[in-house]
Order: sequence, then C-alpha cells, then structure tokens
Amino acid sequence: MDQRGFYRPEGAWVGDVIPWQEDGVFHLFYLYESRRTPKEGMPWHRLVSDDLVHFTGTGSAIASGGSDAADFNIYTGSIVLDSDGVHHAFYTGQNPDRRGVDGRALQLVMHATSDDGMRSWERHPDDTFGATAGYETADWRDPFVFWDAEGGVWRMLITARHAKGPDRRRGVIAQCTSADLRSWTPAAPFWDPRRYIAHECPEVFEWNGWWYLVYSEFSESFTTRYRMARSLHGPWLVPPHDSLDGRAYYAAKSAARDGRRFFFGWIASRDGAIDDGAWQWAGTLSVLEAEQRADGTLRFHPPREFAGTFDLPEPGLAGGTVLSAPDGYADAVVPVVAPPSFLLRARLDISVGTTECGVLLRASDDGDEGYVLRLEPGRGRLVFDRWPRRGTGSEQWQISGDVPHFVELERPARIEPGVHTLEVIVDGDLCVATLDDSVVLSTRLYDRPSGRVGAFVGEGSVVVSEFTVRSPRLDSPSVERSANEFATTDA
Repeated sequence: MDQRGFYRPEGAWVGDVIPWQEDGVFHLFYLYESRRTPKEGMPWHRLVSDDLVHFTGTGSAIASGGSDAADFNIYTGSIVLDSDGVHHAFYTGQNPDRRGVDGRALQLVMHATSDDGMRSWERHPDDTFGATAGYETADWRDPFVFWDAEGGVWRMLITARHAKGPDRRRGVIAQCTSADLRSWTPAAPFWDPRRYIAHECPEVFEWNGWWYLVYSEFSESFTTRYRMARSLHGPWLVPPHDSLDGRAYYAAKSAARDGRRFFFGWIASRDGAIDDGAWQWAGTLSVLEAEQRADGTLRFHPPREFAGTFDLPEPGLAGGTVLSAPDGYADAVVPVVAPPSFLLRARLDISVGTTECGVLLRASDDGDEGYVLRLEPGRGRLVFDRWPRRGTGSEQWQISGDVPHFVELERPARIEPGVHTLEVIVDGDLCVATLDDSVVLSTRLYDRPSGRVGAFVGEGSVVVSEFTVRSPRLDSPSVERSANEFATTDA
C-alpha cells in the first residue's frame, strides 16, 4: 500500500508525535509502539520530512532507559533550542514497577540534551522531578516547554490531575517556570477548567495576535481540541467548532513553517483490524494543516502537498448529475471498482429542505452496501456510517445496536443550502474526509477492502457538479531524504 502522506513503521505503530521544525525540515519524534508482550520499554523514534508527503525514519532517537530505570517508558514531551544552539528534550519517564503514593505507576518529567543536531542525546537524571504539591503523582506527564518572551522565562505546561475532587473532573494543565532549563519552580495552574479526566499533550502558540491552547481530551470523547485567547494568560475562549477531527484522530501537536501551521497526530487502529474492534492506542501518522480565519478561529484540512500527489484520473460521475428524491432515496454509482488509493472530490449543490446527501465508499454494485459519508443539513453534521451495520438478530427487526451511524465519528458543520465540497482521501484502510476545506473526519475502513464509489441523496435533491476520482501516479519521483543524513545514536 502506497502510504505517501501517512506513515507507520514496519511491524509497529506511531504513538504521540513531538514535532520540531528547523531549517525547513520537520523532525517528528514519536512514541514507538511495538505492542509486544512482554513490554520492552517505550522509546522515541524520529521521522524527517521536508515536503509533508514523504517521511524518512531514522530509527531510535531516545531509547528506553531499561527495565530498572525510571524512564523504562519514554512518553510524550517537547523539544526546544536554547541560545547556545543546544537542543533540549523534555519527556515523561514511567516505569510500571515504580509506584507513587497513590499506588499507581509514577510519572516523572525528565530531561536530555543534544549538541550534535539531535543525532544523540545525553540524559540529565539530576533534573528529574515529579508532581508538585496538590497533584496526583501518577499523572504528571507530557511536558511542553516554550520561551515566554514577555515574561522572560521558560514555561513548562504539564498534564496533571488534582489530588482531590470529583475523579473525572480533576484534570488540570499544571505549570512550572525556569530561567535555565535545569531547575523548575511550581507556578499557578495554566488552565484549570475542572471538566475532564486529563488534558493530554498540551501546547500553546501565538499566531497573528491570537494565542491558541491545544490539548487532547482524555474523557469519553478522546479528541484533540483548541481554545483561543488574546493573551497567553487567557481568558481562553471556546470556538464554535473546537475539535480538530473526530474520535479516531488523537494527540495532535503542531509545528509551523513559512507562516503555515501543521498538526501531527495519529489515526487509531482498531482491535482485530475490524470495523467493530475497539479503538487502540497508537496508529498511523496523519498530518492536518490549520488555516486561520479573520475572527481567529481555525479550519483544518490535509496539506495541499499531499492532495497534489493524486494526479492520475480514474472513472467518476458526469458533472451536472442530478439526484432527486423528494420523499425517498436516490444514488449514482461509478460502474467500476475504485483503486485502493485515491482522492475523491465531490461538489454537491444541495437544495433547500434536503435531509441528507453525500458519498458512498467501497460500495456494492447497486450501492446498497458500503461505507457512507453523510451530510445532514438539518442536524448540522457530517457522519460516517456503513451498511450493513452489525449482523441482524434472530428477529427481522433486530438490527444490532439500532444506531444511526458510528456514533463517535461525527463532526459538527454548517451545511446550508448551496454548494459544498467533500474531499476524501482513501489509502488502504485509512480514510480522511474534509468538508469545505474546514471540517475533517478520519477513520479506518477494514471490513470492505474494495468496492465502488458514488453519490446519494435522501429526501431532497442535489446537483453533483463535480465528482472526480484520482489515484497517485506510482512512478512519480520521490523526494525522500536519506536516513543517513539524520542518523541517530541511541542515548
């Protein structure tokens, strides 16, 4: 499977990504999840990319400290560069055999430096510190360090939990400050909404006069969200649509280049590689680009560079196709099986009062079975569905679950009458759908590995002014960087 634009290491999975951009190159450190039993310790690995299409793995960046070490597992953190040109890595150290006062595995903030361009790292165990007073010792992770020019200090945001309070609302982004990146002083919480279990992988950045706080919500939702403010110190405002993607895309953190900002997260795999399998931790790297609207809110879509690699025309539907079913259902299905990797672009002119319309993926010849990306104007959402859902029960009416779609795979969206564009990237079992260059919904397609594509309408009418399918030109030149250029030495 051609995974340009995505990345998964051979025999393993991409966990949380720690992005760093320097001299036009993205250095993407990530948690390397082998899913082996017994556990062998979590290291950081690194990818490099200069085009956001091709990714070169350079191997282990910071290795597990070993079975007896506090950093047997090296979890999420951040990279900064000091005024002397030294790179600093701050990360979470965890060993399941080391327990805190609450009886759970201790989490610690740890420090390493590199003076050879991030090829090797020296650990500084004397800089290690755990949860400060008032916080749980087992939740002290994901340190995000940045320079506060106005305050003249380094700030560290930390995923933490209050030691007291309702269990599912103790989440807080704790804060420490430093003058030298070695010793850290506790400060007042950076953000304390008393709303979630935890706010994982936090980061902040400034963009054209707006500050953004991004975090991954550890709750029943499991999604990456953002808040916005005119000051680093808040107050933090909730935008109308505050999530980057749906349930399947998690732990996204960002890096900027040339005035553009890109988020690097992972599309989760499902247990057993089946559509009904439970979501798993870690998956495949996927990149989204954020664009800033005039009011400061953000919209998201895959990078243009990736979409541009799909340049080989495939059969689609004729422009101007009209689907009309005022009180029923109508569809049009492309009469050939779609390729395993493609970009589908559908422009849909939706009439007033239309209940639903959208795109069919990997559908049967008659369009009755397959995956569905459905726009629901009345409900203001994009959802992912399939038919059949789970198998029926012993009685005709027992359609298992009796649910309207994959309930965790829906995105709020403004879908007013008129023209809307739905772009869908399918690559093997990966699917990333984008509505109007603003709303992204990512997922997996496991149970139906092939089929046709099409468009549909329910209770209304739609003009399909464009419905094109393009596959990647497999002989297109690669611009991958040599792994030797960024070769690393295990620390």
